[in-house]
Amino acid sequence: ILSTAKVEFVTHGFSGASMKRIAEQAKIPRANLHYYFKNKEDLYGQLLKEILDVWNKRFDSLNADENAREALTAYIRAKVTYSMDDPMASRIFASEIIHGAPHLQEYLHTELKDWINNKVNVIQTWISKKQMAPINPHHLLFLIWGATQHYADFNAQITAALDKDKLDENDYEAVISSLTQIILTGCGVK
Repeated sequence: ILSTAKVEFVTHGFSGASMKRIAEQAKIPRANLHYYFKNKEDLYGQLLKEILDVWNKRFDSLNADENAREALTAYIRAKVTYSMDDPMASRIFASEIIHGAPHLQEYLHTELKDWINNKVNVIQTWISKKQMAPINPHHLLFLIWGATQHYADFNAQITAALDKDKLDENDYEAVISSLTQIILTGCGVK
């Protein structure tokens, strides 16, 4: 159901998504869909929760005990790989944020804020250890998010610019290599 819902929300947005179409595409009676999810808001909320749970577990690799170069390299790789593996999740999240995050306000002001503050402290530790230049940690995180998710959110633009039907694994390895070099060099990681 959630996989089908991802396609529906990416294709039609929240306001245009239809529980009827989701049930049809999932090949289940609509009553069964409503057994699991009371309405579209509930289904969308569960989908966002699943996306955020995966992101929070998968991208929690920035740790002050690690070397800045290794940790940031792993983080960039994980973000690009996730954009490659599940581009619809990134597009749903981006759409939610673009529309003012009506379903994520509590998350943004609690869990995300706590996660960011923790990672800012990690980056500040690396700066104090002289593992990187004294940059603004918030903007480093925003840069990594924007650069890595761009490959999922704006894939049509990228494939057109590169004259490709789609990006393959080699293309994504080139993305990882380029972004890692640019970001680490830009923030003076030793």
